Amino acid sequence: MDRESLKYWIALKAVEEVGCVGFRTLLQAFSSPRAVFAATAQTLKIIPGIGPKTADHIRSFSNWEMAEREIERAAEHGVDIVTCEDSLYPPNLLNTYDYPPFLYVKGSLRPAEIFVAVVGSRLASVYGRYTTEKISRELALRGITIVSGLARGIDAAAHRGALAGKGRTIAVLGCGLDIVYPPENSELAETVAAHGALVTEFPFGTPPNAPNFPSRNRIISGISLGVVIVEAGEKSGSLITARIAAEQGRSVFAVPGEIGAAGSRGTHRLIKQGAMLIENVEDILEEVLPQAGRLPPVSDEPTPPCRQGTFERHRESDPPPALGGSSGPSPARGSETTGPHHESAPARTLACDVAGLGEPAKKLFSLIPSTQPVDIDTLIASSGLMAQEVQNALLVLELGGLIRQMPGKQFLRKE
Repeated sequence: MDRESLKYWIALKAVEEVGCVGFRTLLQAFSSPRAVFAATAQTLKIIPGIGPKTADHIRSFSNWEMAEREIERAAEHGVDIVTCEDSLYPPNLLNTYDYPPFLYVKGSLRPAEIFVAVVGSRLASVYGRYTTEKISRELALRGITIVSGLARGIDAAAHRGALAGKGRTIAVLGCGLDIVYPPENSELAETVAAHGALVTEFPFGTPPNAPNFPSRNRIISGISLGVVIVEAGEKSGSLITARIAAEQGRSVFAVPGEIGAAGSRGTHRLIKQGAMLIENVEDILEEVLPQAGRLPPVSDEPTPPCRQGTFERHRESDPPPALGGSSGPSPARGSETTGPHHESAPARTLACDVAGLGEPAKKLFSLIPSTQPVDIDTLIASSGLMAQEVQNALLVLELGGLIRQMPGKQFLRKE
């Protein structure tokens, strides 16, 4: 895309109250951001979801220097701005409700990649880091591109595992691409950009503030066909990613951990709520490859045989080899927090309003009583939905705190 056209994309995204959904609506109505700025206020006001206030903001926009400067900074940092009309824009992301109109990309995106996200706790155990690197390495050897968030702990181990498998990996950031967070992952970020891409929706200079991370998480899950959660405390930000993934219709996988460990509580809860328990990469591939409808390109490096048993917990006295770099000492495990200094989101972030749910979840919620539990087979029959749709919707409702699961795969609405 030429510089002049790109200027209008950046400007429209910067207009107050437009947002990702408003941008998509305007793009569908006018075919280009340039045409949006050329439209009259009266024409803009009649567009569904826009209204007089947003129309006035568009008509009064004057900060064109900002848009020009953003393009210049992209060139200075070796960053491409990939719009949703570009063939390199991740196609899975286009199937989400609020996909970003464009992405800042340092590195390269490739058409027809098969993405799987691997995320988890920043307070990762030795077992968690080892298991994450093993999963990511084996998936990379099978040609799968690993997506994560470049955070400490599990995210960093996911990127290192993919790199150790001679594969590609994508890091989605919650800040501008001129900032690396956390700073100790600067070298890892450079390696990821050389063997994949750093990606963000945030403009240059955006700091890694806590509210940015749920937005980042929707891109991580939106790009991917499935999301693997490895170690998550009860309030881990990874549970937000799992909820978003279920809302987006993505497959949610969870790696079982040590019973009683704080870092296992979130993943074990996900398994109870319907996430797929995985013991090896075959469990992941059997689910995502049929969705992709094709086989990924395979690395030239021979694939080691997959152990069909569980990901075994190694002895602390016999630590696993660090793949792609040392992971450092294992921090103490406990409650977690979200964002730069706090990984866990407030409890209210995990609760969904019924009004904000997708149609399958709304339909199921209306069929679940608060007095008498109803089983999953009854819900499938009465809703008319596919079994996988019902399972995904139930996971959304349960993660949102709207229903609870009773013994025997029965469900009850919370009052």
